[in-house]
Amino acid sequence: MAAGNRRGFTLLEVLLALAITALVLAAAYTTLFSLSRAQENASRGMEQRRALRNSLDLLRRELSSVLFRAGDQRFRFMVQDRDFYGKPAAAMQYVTLAPPSEGLNSDLVQVRYLTVEDDGGTLLLRRASQGLFLTGEHKSGYPLLDSLQGVLVECYDGSRWVKTWDTAMTSSLPKMIRVTVTLQEGDRSVPYQVTATPRIPAL
Repeated sequence: MAAGNRRGFTLLEVLLALAITALVLAAAYTTLFSLSRAQENASRGMEQRRALRNSLDLLRRELSSVLFRAGDQRFRFMVQDRDFYGKPAAAMQYVTLAPPSEGLNSDLVQVRYLTVEDDGGTLLLRRASQGLFLTGEHKSGYPLLDSLQGVLVECYDGSRWVKTWDTAMTSSLPKMIRVTVTLQEGDRSVPYQVTATPRIPAL
Protein backbone atom coordinates (compact mmCIF):
# COMPACT_ATOMS: atom_id res chain seq x y z
CA MET A 1 0.00 0.00 0.00
CA ALA A 2 1.29 3.42 -0.91
CA ALA A 3 2.29 5.75 1.90
CA GLY A 4 -0.15 8.36 0.69
CA ASN A 5 -3.16 6.05 1.24
CA ARG A 6 -2.44 5.54 4.96
CA ARG A 7 -4.80 7.44 7.26
CA GLY A 8 -4.37 7.91 11.05
CA PHE A 9 -6.74 9.19 13.73
CA THR A 10 -7.35 12.88 14.02
CA LEU A 11 -6.99 14.64 17.36
CA LEU A 12 -10.76 15.07 17.50
CA GLU A 13 -11.33 11.32 17.05
CA VAL A 14 -8.80 10.48 19.78
CA LEU A 15 -10.40 12.94 22.19
CA LEU A 16 -13.86 11.58 21.40
CA ALA A 17 -12.69 7.99 21.99
CA LEU A 18 -11.11 9.00 25.30
CA ALA A 19 -14.30 10.77 26.38
CA ILE A 20 -16.43 7.71 25.55
CA THR A 21 -13.98 5.43 27.39
CA ALA A 22 -14.06 7.71 30.44
CA LEU A 23 -17.88 7.69 30.45
CA VAL A 24 -18.00 3.88 30.22
CA LEU A 25 -15.44 3.50 33.02
CA ALA A 26 -17.28 6.02 35.22
CA ALA A 27 -20.58 4.18 34.69
CA ALA A 28 -18.93 0.84 35.47
CA TYR A 29 -17.29 2.23 38.61
CA THR A 30 -20.56 3.79 39.80
CA THR A 31 -22.42 0.51 39.24
CA LEU A 32 -19.72 -1.47 41.02
CA PHE A 33 -19.68 0.99 43.93
CA SER A 34 -23.49 0.90 44.22
CA LEU A 35 -23.53 -2.91 44.18
CA SER A 36 -20.79 -3.03 46.80
CA ARG A 37 -22.61 -0.55 49.03
CA ALA A 38 -25.91 -2.44 48.62
CA GLN A 39 -24.20 -5.70 49.56
CA GLU A 40 -22.61 -4.01 52.59
CA ASN A 41 -25.96 -2.58 53.70
CA ALA A 42 -27.69 -5.93 53.23
CA SER A 43 -24.98 -7.69 55.23
CA ARG A 44 -25.17 -5.08 58.01
CA GLY A 45 -28.96 -5.33 58.03
CA MET A 46 -28.85 -9.12 58.29
CA GLU A 47 -26.38 -8.91 61.18
CA GLN A 48 -28.52 -6.30 62.93
CA ARG A 49 -31.67 -8.42 62.55
CA ARG A 50 -29.82 -11.50 63.83
CA ALA A 51 -28.65 -9.57 66.91
CA LEU A 52 -32.18 -8.20 67.37
CA ARG A 53 -33.73 -11.66 67.14
CA ASN A 54 -31.29 -13.06 69.71
CA SER A 55 -31.79 -10.09 72.03
CA LEU A 56 -35.59 -10.27 71.91
CA ASP A 57 -35.44 -14.01 72.57
CA LEU A 58 -33.15 -13.38 75.56
CA LEU A 59 -35.56 -10.74 76.91
CA ARG A 60 -38.55 -13.05 76.48
CA ARG A 61 -36.82 -15.89 78.36
CA GLU A 62 -35.58 -13.61 81.15
CA LEU A 63 -38.90 -11.82 81.63
CA SER A 64 -40.80 -15.12 81.65
CA SER A 65 -38.56 -16.24 84.54
CA VAL A 66 -38.68 -13.04 86.60
CA LEU A 67 -38.67 -13.64 90.37
CA PHE A 68 -40.33 -11.49 93.02
CA ARG A 69 -40.41 -11.58 96.80
CA ALA A 70 -42.47 -8.96 98.62
CA GLY A 71 -40.45 -6.81 101.01
CA ASP A 72 -37.08 -7.89 99.62
CA GLN A 73 -35.38 -5.07 97.68
CA ARG A 74 -33.01 -7.52 96.05
CA PHE A 75 -35.99 -8.89 94.07
CA ARG A 76 -37.21 -5.48 92.97
CA PHE A 77 -38.73 -5.32 89.47
CA MET A 78 -38.56 -1.84 87.99
CA VAL A 79 -39.30 -0.25 84.62
CA GLN A 80 -38.47 3.42 84.03
CA ASP A 81 -40.02 5.46 81.24
CA ARG A 82 -37.27 7.68 79.79
CA ASP A 83 -36.66 9.38 76.47
CA PHE A 84 -33.94 11.12 74.47
CA TYR A 85 -35.31 13.99 72.37
CA GLY A 86 -38.63 12.25 71.86
CA LYS A 87 -37.21 8.76 71.34
CA PRO A 88 -38.26 6.20 73.99
CA ALA A 89 -35.26 5.00 76.00
CA ALA A 90 -36.62 2.71 78.72
CA ALA A 91 -34.60 1.17 81.55
CA MET A 92 -35.31 -2.09 83.41
CA GLN A 93 -34.10 -3.98 86.44
CA TYR A 94 -35.16 -7.43 87.67
CA VAL A 95 -34.02 -10.77 89.05
CA THR A 96 -34.35 -13.81 86.83
CA LEU A 97 -33.31 -17.43 86.62
CA ALA A 98 -30.25 -18.10 84.50
CA PRO A 99 -28.28 -21.26 83.68
CA PRO A 100 -25.31 -21.70 86.05
CA SER A 101 -22.10 -20.29 84.64
CA GLU A 102 -18.58 -19.58 85.76
CA GLY A 103 -18.41 -16.69 88.22
CA LEU A 104 -22.01 -17.02 89.43
CA ASN A 105 -22.68 -18.35 92.91
CA SER A 106 -26.30 -19.24 92.13
CA ASP A 107 -28.76 -19.38 89.26
CA LEU A 108 -30.40 -16.14 90.44
CA VAL A 109 -29.15 -13.19 88.43
CA GLN A 110 -29.90 -9.50 88.78
CA VAL A 111 -30.16 -7.92 85.33
CA ARG A 112 -30.19 -4.28 84.31
CA TYR A 113 -31.01 -2.86 80.89
CA LEU A 114 -30.24 0.76 80.09
CA THR A 115 -30.84 2.67 76.86
CA VAL A 116 -28.10 5.26 76.34
CA GLU A 117 -26.81 7.59 73.64
CA ASP A 118 -23.46 6.95 72.00
CA ASP A 119 -21.06 9.69 70.87
CA GLY A 120 -22.84 9.96 67.53
CA GLY A 121 -26.24 10.59 69.12
CA THR A 122 -27.77 7.20 68.25
CA LEU A 123 -29.30 4.94 70.89
CA LEU A 124 -27.90 1.65 72.09
CA LEU A 125 -29.21 -0.87 74.61
CA ARG A 126 -26.76 -1.98 77.30
CA ARG A 127 -27.14 -5.09 79.46
CA ALA A 128 -25.40 -5.67 82.80
CA SER A 129 -25.84 -8.65 85.11
CA GLN A 130 -24.37 -10.21 88.22
CA GLY A 131 -25.20 -12.97 90.67
CA LEU A 132 -27.90 -11.87 93.09
CA PHE A 133 -25.83 -12.68 96.17
CA LEU A 134 -22.63 -11.03 94.96
CA THR A 135 -21.72 -7.73 96.55
CA GLY A 136 -20.49 -4.60 94.79
CA GLU A 137 -21.70 -2.42 91.99
CA HIS A 138 -22.88 -3.71 88.65
CA LYS A 139 -20.34 -3.44 85.90
CA SER A 140 -21.22 -1.14 83.03
CA GLY A 141 -22.24 -4.14 80.96
CA TYR A 142 -22.02 -4.44 77.22
CA PRO A 143 -23.97 -3.09 74.23
CA LEU A 144 -26.66 -5.59 73.30
CA LEU A 145 -28.09 -3.60 70.37
CA ASP A 146 -27.00 -0.39 68.67
CA SER A 147 -28.23 2.09 66.05
CA LEU A 148 -31.71 2.09 67.59
CA GLN A 149 -34.58 4.52 67.14
CA GLY A 150 -36.13 3.65 70.47
CA VAL A 151 -36.70 1.10 73.24
CA LEU A 152 -40.13 1.06 74.88
CA VAL A 153 -41.14 -1.21 77.76
CA GLU A 154 -44.81 -1.50 78.76
CA CYS A 155 -46.37 -3.45 81.64
CA TYR A 156 -49.94 -4.77 81.73
CA ASP A 157 -51.63 -4.47 85.12
CA GLY A 158 -54.73 -6.44 84.17
CA SER A 159 -56.68 -3.54 82.68
CA ARG A 160 -54.21 -1.27 80.85
CA TRP A 161 -50.64 -0.95 79.61
CA VAL A 162 -48.38 1.40 81.58
CA LYS A 163 -44.82 2.58 80.90
CA THR A 164 -43.50 2.51 84.46
CA TRP A 165 -43.53 -0.16 87.16
CA ASP A 166 -41.94 -0.56 90.56
CA THR A 167 -42.70 -3.49 92.85
CA ALA A 168 -41.67 -1.29 95.80
CA MET A 169 -45.02 0.47 95.21
CA THR A 170 -47.19 -2.14 93.47
CA SER A 171 -46.09 -5.16 95.58
CA SER A 172 -46.67 -7.41 92.57
CA LEU A 173 -45.31 -8.16 89.12
CA PRO A 174 -47.18 -7.07 85.99
CA LYS A 175 -49.40 -9.63 84.28
CA MET A 176 -47.49 -9.17 81.03
CA ILE A 177 -44.45 -7.23 79.82
CA ARG A 178 -44.07 -5.91 76.28
CA VAL A 179 -40.77 -4.67 74.84
CA THR A 180 -40.73 -2.73 71.56
CA VAL A 181 -37.40 -2.07 69.85
CA THR A 182 -37.45 0.28 66.86
CA LEU A 183 -34.80 0.09 64.15
CA GLN A 184 -34.06 2.41 61.24
CA GLU A 185 -34.36 0.43 58.02
CA GLY A 186 -33.66 2.63 55.03
CA ASP A 187 -35.96 5.63 55.35
CA ARG A 188 -38.42 3.83 57.66
CA SER A 189 -38.57 3.25 61.41
CA VAL A 190 -39.62 -0.36 61.95
CA PRO A 191 -40.81 -1.58 65.38
CA TYR A 192 -40.10 -5.13 66.59
CA GLN A 193 -41.93 -6.48 69.60
CA VAL A 194 -41.76 -9.28 72.16
CA THR A 195 -44.31 -10.00 74.89
CA ALA A 196 -43.58 -12.12 77.96
CA THR A 197 -45.72 -13.42 80.81
CA PRO A 198 -44.01 -13.91 84.20
CA ARG A 199 -44.61 -17.57 85.04
CA ILE A 200 -43.01 -18.03 88.46
CA PRO A 201 -45.29 -17.33 91.46
CA ALA A 202 -44.11 -14.82 94.05
CA LEU A 203 -41.62 -16.33 96.48
